[in-house]
Amino acid sequence: MTDILCALEEQGIVIDFLSHPASYGLGDGAVERIETHCSIVFLAADRAYKLKRAIRYASLDYTTRALRQAACEAELVLNRRTAPDLYLSVRSINRDAGGRLAFDGPGFALDHVVVMQRFAQTDLFDRMAESGGLTPALMQALGGTVAHLHRIAEATPAFGGSDGIRRVIADNDRELAKIAAALDGAAVGTLSGSTRAALDAMAALLDRRRIEGKVRRCHGDLRLANICLYSGRPTLFDCIEFSEEIGCIDVLYDLAFLLMDLELRGRGDLGNVVFNAYLDLAPEAAGLQALPLFLALRAATRSYALAGSASRQASPRQTARLLALARRHIGAGIDFLAPRSPLLIALGGPADRERAELAALLAGVTPPAPGARLLHLTASEDTTWREASAVLTAGCSVLVEGDFVEGPELSAATALASRRGVPFLGLWLGSPPPTLDARLWRTLDAGHGVLAALASAVTLLAPTGAERREIAGRSP
Repeated sequence: MTDILCALEEQGIVIDFLSHPASYGLGDGAVERIETHCSIVFLAADRAYKLKRAIRYASLDYTTRALRQAACEAELVLNRRTAPDLYLSVRSINRDAGGRLAFDGPGFALDHVVVMQRFAQTDLFDRMAESGGLTPALMQALGGTVAHLHRIAEATPAFGGSDGIRRVIADNDRELAKIAAALDGAAVGTLSGSTRAALDAMAALLDRRRIEGKVRRCHGDLRLANICLYSGRPTLFDCIEFSEEIGCIDVLYDLAFLLMDLELRGRGDLGNVVFNAYLDLAPEAAGLQALPLFLALRAATRSYALAGSASRQASPRQTARLLALARRHIGAGIDFLAPRSPLLIALGGPADRERAELAALLAGVTPPAPGARLLHLTASEDTTWREASAVLTAGCSVLVEGDFVEGPELSAATALASRRGVPFLGLWLGSPPPTLDARLWRTLDAGHGVLAALASAVTLLAPTGAERREIAGRSP
């Protein structure tokens, strides 16, 4: 019998033990079971017990007890950075001389589990996205949570950079080639060529960011499915523990998975809230130039994961749904890399609360993804315009909102757009001042509410029919 077959046989004994309520002292209580391709999670009372499968993939190896124990211990340490109340301990399952199994008992350790505090599956952010439970306030808090993780995460300059992204592209190409036929005409080759061309243009920037400490021990799998609401706060869990190559990445590449996930769910407006909350705490300017590439790579990775899941479905309808979603991710990856000019939008007017509310909504529907960087005109005007200039240069749209009560403030916006060679859209909420240039600024009626003003702004933002339909589809 091979080592892997022996490991599977031993795990069968452990799985049977973990499946029985008596193992947890529950008597007749129920044990629920959730299976993934890498783990089996047993839900008992208020705890979750995560067992790593005795498997080997290209990126992970759990085929020995020692490797699984090390992975459990790494998972505990890494996830306690963001979820210390969820990740409780690592426990062993031991077999005594009489053949009886027990947690942390006498005798030989057959396997190990990560013990977690149980939470409701309805509190997962992917479920909340489906039920409409995600709010701008939650997403703002989430952006801060991600920024905090990246700030405390260990810098890992041995990884990342252009070489790391080149390996990601090679991995994506290899995996997509396996399922290209099932994707039925999806432009896999176009996406591959576009990502390689983008990497050639970004290589020096990526290598500089690695040297500057922007490559860190991140989450690595920052999707909505790996975020939950716990004690009223967005909580990141289930980070990548099995591969330093996958976990030690550019911080913006980490963030890109979350932004891409929201965009493909039709909630790019919420992604923009995360994006701006993150940048408020973790300033980025030049690095945003690499964000379209990072978004495209995340879309490609998710595409082959969806196609792989489709191949394991018993229901033809579910298979078709997942394959359609995989094709949609391929198309989105190509679209992320399509050349687009950023926009500079200035939003003025005396009604502070309404203006700020409209600015947040408008930033979320401004192309290209992930929407506009939202800046507020304050006493430090020079700082605002410097950041706006840097963000525009990186290819990201900017929306600056403020009173714009002085002539120099009005002219600063148009002058910046001219210097950067980008389209300018000036919007004024309410009655305009006499000095406002009607050739450059458009007036929005504040009397009919913020959503009506947003609808008017969208028609100005997207002058062509196709662009207008795209933006309208992203409106909250």
